[in-house]
Amino acid sequence: MLRIALCDDAPNELATLKAMTDEYIKACGLDAELKIFSHPDKLLSVCETESFHIYLLDIVMPMVSGLELGQSIRRMNQEAEIIYITTEPGYALDAYAVNPLHYLIKPVAKESLFKALELAVAKVDFGKEITVTVKIKEGLRTLSAGQIACCEYKNHAARYTLIGGERVETITLACGFAEHIAPLLRDARFLSPHVSFALNMSRVEKLAREGFYLREGGFVPVSAKRYAAVRNAYLNYRLSREET
Repeated sequence: MLRIALCDDAPNELATLKAMTDEYIKACGLDAELKIFSHPDKLLSVCETESFHIYLLDIVMPMVSGLELGQSIRRMNQEAEIIYITTEPGYALDAYAVNPLHYLIKPVAKESLFKALELAVAKVDFGKEITVTVKIKEGLRTLSAGQIACCEYKNHAARYTLIGGERVETITLACGFAEHIAPLLRDARFLSPHVSFALNMSRVEKLAREGFYLREGGFVPVSAKRYAAVRNAYLNYRLSREET
């Protein structure tokens, strides 16, 4: 499912943008969810536990500007497409610090918004989101790859750290860890830097010789024998993101 977040502090403009975005979703027959936010703090709070494929952000907002909001989103999500919407064309140069996909000037013409959304939808891979269903004490739980920061094998179980810091632990695995994480590794964002870990590279804050430091505050070690290959895989991933 395609997930879109729209944030604008002006009620009338928020309603107008929502109506046009809803119209685009319906016209294209997309399986999509649109969430609206009237304050950037509300969106940032949700982003601690959820992620979106596309963000439509007003720039001139109280307390936290759209530029600051975009920077915070980009630190949490390198994959998302950001479209800025504003009355102030003078912010365009500053906005590009977060590599936005588009910059629209209010009042936004429907045709312009549709073209921006069409480009964004073409760039995101929402239709191929990999999910894993795991057995936990309470039953079954399905996790999407985009929710997962890392997965660790410990005491014959898999421990998932999700975006926002939530931990999900499986019961004892009926298979080996390599087999368990195989579906995740089909996602281009993931790699296994160590036999006991799988890592979402979009959640990396820093790569050091000893391993990866995550935005969630965790640490994932790198096997000494794998360091060169892991470093190259991570650098190639980063370069691929900068080129898109």
